[in-house]
Amino acid sequence: METFKAHLDKFIAISDEEFISIFSFFQILELKKKENLMLEGDICKFKYFVLKGCLRKFFVNEKGVEQTTEFAIENWWISDTFAFEKQVKTDFNIQSVENSTILAIDFHSQELLLQKHPVMERYFRMVYQTAYAAAEKRIRYIYEMTKEEYYVHFSTLYPWFIQRIPQYLLASFLGFTPEYLSEIRAKLRS
Repeated sequence: METFKAHLDKFIAISDEEFISIFSFFQILELKKKENLMLEGDICKFKYFVLKGCLRKFFVNEKGVEQTTEFAIENWWISDTFAFEKQVKTDFNIQSVENSTILAIDFHSQELLLQKHPVMERYFRMVYQTAYAAAEKRIRYIYEMTKEEYYVHFSTLYPWFIQRIPQYLLASFLGFTPEYLSEIRAKLRS
């Protein structure tokens, strides 16, 4: 609970009483490693906030290979934003990478939350702006950098992430095969 309050405090000013009310709109979920939260073809009913652990969003491409598009670690949100906001079927899967503790809010509860606590509109706007800016940068890096430069850039920005995420998932996120990522890492070590 304190983790979420500290996170909200970075964006908005709320009293302890307001926080208790805000928190009541969420469910706390405990997940085991590799537990699925959402499967492709499901109606996207929830968005998730990670209190502890790591989640990933992915799809299965035409070759049957999983392509990770996003990770969420502590204090990060994850969902299929379009499918959640439109309440339609998702094209993605969300799965826990580690044992995780998360908050979940469904669409109806979010609407009630925003009505009761309009300050949360500001919070979500700021979170979405940050996420959108990060996505824009990632797209630019994909087009502008070689695969090796992209890996070096990513590992420099997020060295703790490189240690935490299994190599095959990291490769999937970066758009590499696990073998190619191994080659890049070996080349950089020599």
